Amino acid sequence: MPTRTTVKLISAEGYEFIIDYKAACVSNTIRNMLSSQGGFTETEQGEVKFPEINTVILEKVCQYFYYKLRYQNSTTRNIPEFKVAPEIALELLMAANFLDT
Repeated sequence: MPTRTTVKLISAEGYEFIIDYKAACVSNTIRNMLSSQGGFTETEQGEVKFPEINTVILEKVCQYFYYKLRYQNSTTRNIPEFKVAPEIALELLMAANFLDT
């Protein structure tokens, strides 16, 4: 597998999010897809398609990946809240469960 610095995540509508490889690997599911043996498309091309996750939800997921990277080892008590609009909370929860984040 070539060394990657970015990963392309593609929503159900075809919108593409190019994010840092480390951020994408916050998700155990994505990390496994990108590092699996056997020449899978995700591993070869460094892109993952999510036909069940819409653009709004995938964008919020990407924001969370960066939030988690920034604050996961923080020693400060002033970690800001990760805000989620109530109208997307259920869909976001289902995506987070699938992505194992």
